[in-house]
Amino acid sequence: MTPRTPGRTARRPLRLPSRLPVDGYVLALLGTVALAALLPASGAAATVTEGASTGAVALLFFLYGARLSTREALDGLRHWRLHLTVLGATFLLFPLLGLAARGLVPGVLTPQLYSGFLFLCLVPSTIQSSIAFTSIARGNVPAAICAGSFSSLAGIVLTPLLAALLLGNSAGGLSADALLKIVLQLLVPFLAGQFLRRWVGGFLLRRKKVLGYVDRGSILLVVYTAFSQGMVAGIWHLVTPARLGLLLAVEAVLLAVMLAVTWYGAGRLGFGRADRIAIQFAGSKKSLAAGLPMASVLFGPQASLAVLPLMLFHQMQLMVCAVIAKRRAADPEPTDAPAAPEAVRTPAAPEAVRTPAASEAVRTPAPPEAVRAPEAPTPGGP
Repeated sequence: MTPRTPGRTARRPLRLPSRLPVDGYVLALLGTVALAALLPASGAAATVTEGASTGAVALLFFLYGARLSTREALDGLRHWRLHLTVLGATFLLFPLLGLAARGLVPGVLTPQLYSGFLFLCLVPSTIQSSIAFTSIARGNVPAAICAGSFSSLAGIVLTPLLAALLLGNSAGGLSADALLKIVLQLLVPFLAGQFLRRWVGGFLLRRKKVLGYVDRGSILLVVYTAFSQGMVAGIWHLVTPARLGLLLAVEAVLLAVMLAVTWYGAGRLGFGRADRIAIQFAGSKKSLAAGLPMASVLFGPQASLAVLPLMLFHQMQLMVCAVIAKRRAADPEPTDAPAAPEAVRTPAAPEAVRTPAASEAVRTPAPPEAVRAPEAPTPGGP
């Protein structure tokens, strides 16, 4: 039996949550993919689904614009350093890591999967799950709301432009036709929603639950159309189980790097614990709801392979961030308040050192008296 070393505190083991968050919506997406694989839309049905998908994308971005409060986002400008940090992680660091992964082609990733992986790195951050995990971890929830809103606003413009610049012909390039498609299907509906928000915003907020089904149903239609086009074009023979396993491994590395950089990098920049939590969850996540419609516009028939990495990354980030959020929630109350330790050390340490020194200084003259005492009898001895 090994004796316990006194004075050592046992480390708290990392415990996984009792129920990992396998998102029900991801299961619905997988079911839609299976339906497209078994019964892909072709011929006249393909024409109908493509037209419906185009309308669904426009509706989605109209609803995004009508529900997104620009005023609330602008009110958060006082936290400009935090928002710039999140935007830098989302639209600078993520794309740089995506470009660095080009060296994995063709040994690890096929060119088609790499295009989807790079597109994943260009998508804006998610709002809902970032807020939820920040709240669980006792972080700065208002900052997470504003950071997600800023990222969504910037992503409307930056994601299509970055995709056109970095993905080249895979995403249609920078042709006039591609730019017109981006403007008409993404930007115009979003701006229309923003313009009409003062009249329809309250109505939409009161029917938030119903519109949530509209959002998800529209995305499922987009996914079915994209994967049907992929099945008809016969591009799925390019993906093997081994390639999928390698893609998951690369995405796990990407997520681990971003989680570490956003947490420790925010600490080096001087942010407190609550702000670091908001930066970590908002700066390391990608929006499935924004990315899928954009991919359908940018990639066309190749959208099915382009959205596959994003769908896998979405589920991975939910599971990993759920573990991290519960871990952060179990941390001691304020771990980054330096005032309390300073207040204890400043008076205590100097006083403890000076007090014995002063007493020693008083007692030091005593030894000379003790030396003179034995010299007194010497003259009387002879």
